[in-house]
Amino acid sequence: MLNISEIFYSIQGETSYTGLPTIFVRLAKCNLRCNYCDTKYSYQSDIYKSINEILDEVKSFKPIKLVCITGGEPLLQNEVYALFNRLLQQNYHILLETNGSLLINKVPMQVIRIIDFKAPTSEMSDKNCWENINYLNPVDEVKFVLQNRADFLWAVKQVKQYNLTDKCKVLFSPVHNKLTYKQLANWILDVRMQIRLQLQLHKLISIR
Repeated sequence: MLNISEIFYSIQGETSYTGLPTIFVRLAKCNLRCNYCDTKYSYQSDIYKSINEILDEVKSFKPIKLVCITGGEPLLQNEVYALFNRLLQQNYHILLETNGSLLINKVPMQVIRIIDFKAPTSEMSDKNCWENINYLNPVDEVKFVLQNRADFLWAVKQVKQYNLTDKCKVLFSPVHNKLTYKQLANWILDVRMQIRLQLQLHKLISIR
């Protein structure tokens, strides 16, 4: 059984898959407490579902085959690996959103890993597991959610230090209502690196 926060169908608002119809499976529980978290409701849930029950709900949105496993922090629950395998067996394209604090080495290679490394203003940057960089594939993505100029400079330093743009896709996103898209866009242009500006499309169009 997996502890579930919610399962829903919406437009993917983040990552390089932005804009695509997506089935979201949000797992409950998180080991971090970022000060800008917008899904605090996922910290606790009384909902438990078997993998078969989850698959039945996912199938109800057919023919959509893009599934995003998110949280909370999905890798806190060991049964998530069985969920990955069952979805892959049924030819779903899977995105995993993980907070960067737990190793991704057991996640199947066919799953797109999207690691949200935490910047200093999150107050959780000391939890980043940089060993995860060793397991990245070119199709994977690393994102940094940034609140100010100091966060931006810190993130650029990490991208350079770990050669992230040579290993995977790199995305920078502003904290909603704290840093404007325009300001972040200008900073990205100034550093002349292969960094993608990530908009939270679901918030811009007021859809979950």
